[in-house]
Amino acid sequence: PPGRKVLIVYAHQEPKSLNGSLKSVAVEELSKQGCSVTVSDLYAMQFEPRATRNDIVGCLHNSEEFNYGVETWEAYKRGGLSSDLIEEQKKVQEADLLIFQFPLYWFSMPAIMKGWMDRVLVQGFAHEFPNCYDSGLLKNKLALFSFTTGGSKEMYAKGGISGDIRYLLWPMQHGIMHFCGVKVLAPHICFAPEYVSEEKRKEMLIAWAQRLKTLWKEEPINCSPEWYFK
Repeated sequence: PPGRKVLIVYAHQEPKSLNGSLKSVAVEELSKQGCSVTVSDLYAMQFEPRATRNDIVGCLHNSEEFNYGVETWEAYKRGGLSSDLIEEQKKVQEADLLIFQFPLYWFSMPAIMKGWMDRVLVQGFAHEFPNCYDSGLLKNKLALFSFTTGGSKEMYAKGGISGDIRYLLWPMQHGIMHFCGVKVLAPHICFAPEYVSEEKRKEMLIAWAQRLKTLWKEEPINCSPEWYFK
């Protein structure tokens, strides 16, 4: 619907890749609906994935012994985080929907995107014990993981060699997004695009565009462990 804000966090080195095309389709389709769409193109931004002392501007809370979690939490409260983090947090804060677009690396997201999670979702901003899971600080937002795999759908089936693809979604969807209070829409998975015809890849893009047309009508997945492990 018009006025909705979407942040696409995108991790692929090549604009002409299927991931690049999926990202472009999302920008186009959602903009057409009147949404305002922002893209964080992590490789193009040369986003720093490492959680270091550089993320805190000015003096440390405890200069004797460095504790990243404590220091970023304290820095967040006094507005002392580095400018790249403040910028990403502002994009997250404004977004109604977060779309993560990436190729699956080793059953997980690429390091540059994991680094975005590590650095951006600071305590005080995204969660604050006991305010986590359903009471996480980013409630009222939606997230969707859209990714490509190397392995086929059969490999990622329940009886397949790689196990149910849902098992891999547990740390990403539940451990990160749901922990921060974000509701999660069903993932969008393009299986083994490198091993299918050009025709099939086109179909993958069309299917994504179709889904985006009615995305705002979708219900989030059930947030319980059963969804992943039943």
